[in-house]
Amino acid sequence: EDGAFVAPMLLRFTDATSPAVNEIEAFGPVSSILGYRTLDEAAALVARGGGSLVTSVATHDPEVATTLAAGIAAYNGRVLFLDRDDARSSTGHGSPLPNLVHGGPGRAGGGEELGGIRAVLHHMQRTAVQGSPDMMTALTGVWHQGASARPFDAGDGVHPFRKSLAELRIGDQVVSPSRTVSLDDIETFAAFTGDTFYAHMDEASAAANPFFPGRVAHGYLLVSWAAGLFVDPAPGPVLANSGLENLRFVTPVSPGDEIRVELTAKQITPRETDEYGEVRWDAVLKNQDDELVATYDVLTLVAKELTPAA
Repeated sequence: EDGAFVAPMLLRFTDATSPAVNEIEAFGPVSSILGYRTLDEAAALVARGGGSLVTSVATHDPEVATTLAAGIAAYNGRVLFLDRDDARSSTGHGSPLPNLVHGGPGRAGGGEELGGIRAVLHHMQRTAVQGSPDMMTALTGVWHQGASARPFDAGDGVHPFRKSLAELRIGDQVVSPSRTVSLDDIETFAAFTGDTFYAHMDEASAAANPFFPGRVAHGYLLVSWAAGLFVDPAPGPVLANSGLENLRFVTPVSPGDEIRVELTAKQITPRETDEYGEVRWDAVLKNQDDELVATYDVLTLVAKELTPAA
């Protein structure tokens, strides 16, 4: 009268290759115990399943883990390795997490199966869209390289860093003046930071490197200078720099070269529960020949409205 229940049950198979192990799938508190003598036999047992959501491996031996991963990964959406260091914090054998694949290549879902956020994709129609930079900016709400921008004019205009989230617009831009890099600048930065990598300090060794014409400026020196070139320093709606993403150094900068930066409001994301939001800026560094030196995204936190002090 209280319902129908099945008590936890263990099934022992004297023949680990019995077809019933994989052909009959029991949904309930039922587990099968299969013996194996070698890691190859263990991998073969997993493969007989024809595709699983997850396989858990308990070992503290990296070589055992590596061998098994190579043998069973293709048959699983996820492999969970448990050892004495992580067992206490384990999420469990079959627990799907939003950022993990939970599926299998065989009968268990064709690669991905209801793994949190990934499950949403199974209910979406996704379409690739092509267009000009201006058109893609309009369609996505994210500024794309080559799209129209509104450069700040220091003589007649408002610096983008003086604009609140309510005033800032995608495409607002700062184009900085140029700054010349000297050998003294490179050596000062090296001494100050301790970064005395030979490409910055040894002319002969740097010139022998296939990537450099000789001594070159530190990439992080250039990124630091870029901040000084585009920033508006007074207190205002820009509250903090929360990080950089997608940093790439493209062209080396030699003593005597010049750099300038183009900083463009790329994406504006208000936060519903806070009085500020995030602004993603597209940062591009170029040299005196208009060659691309570096690219990255600058992330800032910006107030939604201007305060009286600002």
